[in-house]
Amino acid sequence: MLLLLLGIIVLHVAVLVLLFVSTIVSQWMVGNGHATDLWQNCSTSSPGNVQHCFTSSANEWLQSVQATMILSIIFSVLSLFLFFCQLFTLTKGGRFYITGVFQILAGLCVMSAASIYTVRHPEWHLNSENSYGFAYILAWVAFPLALLSGVIYVILRKRE
Repeated sequence: MLLLLLGIIVLHVAVLVLLFVSTIVSQWMVGNGHATDLWQNCSTSSPGNVQHCFTSSANEWLQSVQATMILSIIFSVLSLFLFFCQLFTLTKGGRFYITGVFQILAGLCVMSAASIYTVRHPEWHLNSENSYGFAYILAWVAFPLALLSGVIYVILRKRE
């Protein structure tokens, strides 16, 4: 049982790390000395490797991506906190429903954010030389892992 709990906690922390990195790092869109994320657009000049960063546009869809990524982090942190609370207060045989629901909500939020970014990408970046960066891919990787850990929480029963 201890090994199972350790595995679940490691999976949850891995999801949290993926969510934090994908939200913070400036690599959602990359190309030709240019990198963008949810918060700023950065370009590197080749002679001196000086990086110039400007605030991202104030499009409504970009703000919704920002909001849903932040919500996914909040739901996942809350889920981890609730898991530890339920671990010590839940009666024997009880299920971790609340923890699972919040983790599934975190997965759905990150899926919504990545989907909106994917759909709205062509109107924002008309340059075909750009490609998706690793932070964008990490967001998509965090989605099934968050759903998986949420389902595991819902199925999991407390044992002594």
